[in-house]
Amino acid sequence: MPAEMDARTARLLPWIVAIAFFMQMLDGTILNTALPAMAASLNESPLRMQSVVIAYLLTVALLIPASGWIADRFGTRRVFFSAILLFSLGSLFCAQAPTLTTLVLARIVQGLGGALMVPVGRLVILRAYPRARLVEVLSFVTLPGMVGPLVGPTLGGWLVEYASWHWIFLINIPVGIVGCAATWKFMPDLRAAPGAMSRFDSMGFVFFGAAMVLISVALEGLGELHLAHARVMLLLMAGLACLAAYWLHAARNEHPIFRLQLFHTHTYAVGILGNLFARLGSGAMPFLMPLLLQVGLAYSPSKAGMTMIPVAASAMFAKAIAKPLIERLGYRLLLTGNTLLLGCLMISFATISSDTAYPMLLLHLAIFGAVNSMQFTAMNTVTLIDLSDVDASSGNSLLSVVMQLSVSLGVAAAAALLAGFANEYVHPTQPQLLQSFHYTFMCVGVMAMLAAGIFLQLPPTSGKVQTEVPPPGQQVGDHL
Repeated sequence: MPAEMDARTARLLPWIVAIAFFMQMLDGTILNTALPAMAASLNESPLRMQSVVIAYLLTVALLIPASGWIADRFGTRRVFFSAILLFSLGSLFCAQAPTLTTLVLARIVQGLGGALMVPVGRLVILRAYPRARLVEVLSFVTLPGMVGPLVGPTLGGWLVEYASWHWIFLINIPVGIVGCAATWKFMPDLRAAPGAMSRFDSMGFVFFGAAMVLISVALEGLGELHLAHARVMLLLMAGLACLAAYWLHAARNEHPIFRLQLFHTHTYAVGILGNLFARLGSGAMPFLMPLLLQVGLAYSPSKAGMTMIPVAASAMFAKAIAKPLIERLGYRLLLTGNTLLLGCLMISFATISSDTAYPMLLLHLAIFGAVNSMQFTAMNTVTLIDLSDVDASSGNSLLSVVMQLSVSLGVAAAAALLAGFANEYVHPTQPQLLQSFHYTFMCVGVMAMLAAGIFLQLPPTSGKVQTEVPPPGQQVGDHL
């Protein structure tokens, strides 16, 4: 723990970071519930509203690579304060947007704040607490933040049905004011040691950012943009070429944005790749489920919001039991089994129809929420837990990029699949729309299950607490 962080700050810091998690989670869950109403207000199809989600996610993913360097250069207090302020201003602009285009632009402003808010908060936790407490502190930080998903769907549905969708953004502003005040008073001002700052890798930033944008636009081209397949392939190949250019650049650059040596830490390499592929499926679910309830099953916004409560409630429970489960089973067994179970649960949503009993639907969502939450907690901690202090900033930034990028790609892929299945019908009826959702759930479930093979590469004892007597000179928990 840093010397300048007193006991009071050590107690309050997780709550300050949790405010950032709360704002992002509240924004995302309210937004997903409100998408059909927003589409009607803006004269758009609800199946083409993914650009509102992707614009934010892609902006965050694009700018996160600079978050670690910015925090080291200007200090965590100033950067975290500015991030919450930008996010709050972006929310105000979203509430004033008269068209889909201006709403997307306002979401980009929100993304400027989001790109620094959660990554810098996680970086502070990573640097301020010992590795042995990482699972405990990260779980605590995300637990208060889960209040956002708990109240978000219901609040969003109620606001849309009885007020207007504009209020789903305005509600962020008072939370942002509290966050700014707490940050300025209590956030420790952590930064790189004198003489340790390197020059910002602008060339690497351009290569990496171009790769993310081109690949995301290529997937979006299959959906909302309706680009010809030749153009999609051209964008995809250009994106992969930029990614290869970054890899070669980082190999010979002394201070790249993301050091290739990060992947010499085995658990980090497995965690990053596992996050990328697992979130392609699970990241699309918050986008698909509210659409299924309102478009596929014709639920009202308020009922759809109430229906999503079990997902957040069970997720909070899963956060509380994550540490003992990891210590008992280890990361390899837990993540491999949990990934397969998560994919099966996504596929099982293809059985939901208007004949499904409402209590069974709530139970289905609760089980999914718990398994999904356990997946995120275990993936994030196994990725970061073995990083050295030298690699903490760069490694944390890359994890944040992968998290945002994979969710963005997952939403784009799910939207393209849903639109593709629905477009097979000239004028799809309600049962045909529901069948399109079913096929999409099957596809995203299979995508998520593919990550199980990656988690199998973890050491069998990774994360386990030893129960046998350790060899002389080795203390229990040295591997944590």
